[in-house]
Amino acid sequence: MTKKGIDVSEWQGDINWFEVDKDFVIIRAGYGRELSQKDKKFERNYSGAKGAGIPCGAYWYSYAMSEDEARSEAKVFLEVLKGKQFEYPVYLDVEEQKVLSLGREKVSAIISVFLKEMENAGYFSGLYMSAYQLTNYTNEYIKKRFAVWVANYDVSKPNYSGSYGMWQSSSKGSISGISGNVDIDECYVDYPKIIKEAGDNGFSNDEKNDKVSVTINIDGRTFSGMLEEQ
Repeated sequence: MTKKGIDVSEWQGDINWFEVDKDFVIIRAGYGRELSQKDKKFERNYSGAKGAGIPCGAYWYSYAMSEDEARSEAKVFLEVLKGKQFEYPVYLDVEEQKVLSLGREKVSAIISVFLKEMENAGYFSGLYMSAYQLTNYTNEYIKKRFAVWVANYDVSKPNYSGSYGMWQSSSKGSISGISGNVDIDECYVDYPKIIKEAGDNGFSNDEKNDKVSVTINIDGRTFSGMLEEQ
């Protein structure tokens, strides 16, 4: 299963979502530790994509230099996501050189704290990094524990030996509905099914799946089975 998608932020301006022909979109929610750093187009992009029937995920660009700062960033991310539903994971974007300069173990600790905060709040969380950064700045626990969205351009497949569910293959895509360049992604995991069945990312237990068990009695005979919404 391969789904074709994009990721967007305020830098794409006002998107005509009804012209966007993609399977999913990952939307930047913001960056840093302050609510004022919410992406200026997040609400518009979320409502536009949902209105056009495009499944969504979200990401938060991190500047966290410590575990405490990671917790603060996660808290703001959660505030921005409140009341919304995401069929795809919510990702932590780690690529600031100042953060990476802390080294593999400190960077991994920051990532782990942030993503566990998101998980504890009921979100299916993942990590976005380049193939090089994943290889050199995260430990094996991070690589195996969390969903990975890897960035690697101008290659036939990512130069990354670990497992990954999504690949950002280009930053220079051109699609209808968006002026200028846009990031292009591929997804290989059925995240909507996983997330809805788990009741994560704003989906309630009643929305875990679209099947219900039914038992009826007709002329003294009992019939039971599963009904699926069409």
